[in-house]
Amino acid sequence: MSEVLNHHQIKKKITRMAFEIYERNLNSAGVVFAGITGMGTILADLLAQELRTISPLTIEEIEVILDKSNLHSEEIELSEEIELSGKTLILVDDVLNTGKTLAYAMKPFLDKELYKMEIAVLVNRSHGQFPIKPDYTGYELSTTLNEHIKVDFSGEQYSVHLL
Repeated sequence: MSEVLNHHQIKKKITRMAFEIYERNLNSAGVVFAGITGMGTILADLLAQELRTISPLTIEEIEVILDKSNLHSEEIELSEEIELSGKTLILVDDVLNTGKTLAYAMKPFLDKELYKMEIAVLVNRSHGQFPIKPDYTGYELSTTLNEHIKVDFSGEQYSVHLL
């Protein structure tokens, strides 16, 4: 197991991503971070916290609840229903591997009147089997399909490891 990103590097990437989100969404009625269950929800919260410190944008957060290991049979739900008209929705996950999870996570938003939908990930592995490209990426990492990325937001020190 080798460390790819340490706590300090992750914090810097989150700050940079928040500034990019602010710059690209000045004309939006607000930003809604939709974190995918697990590390995606934690990353969405960290991005929202950082964006609140640097911008006057209206910022909301919801969770996209799904079972990543069983996408076909599970119903995809939202932690709550919120008004999305005219707002930017940023779908957030920790790692983009094939794009399948993010493609399924879009489902609850496809019939909404969004200003736009964007994707933010901490690590992009670039194994695009689905036509999903992140708008905001913390780190690009070329890996084999046999390798795994572990993002850890627990405790005081965040980390990303290659397994």
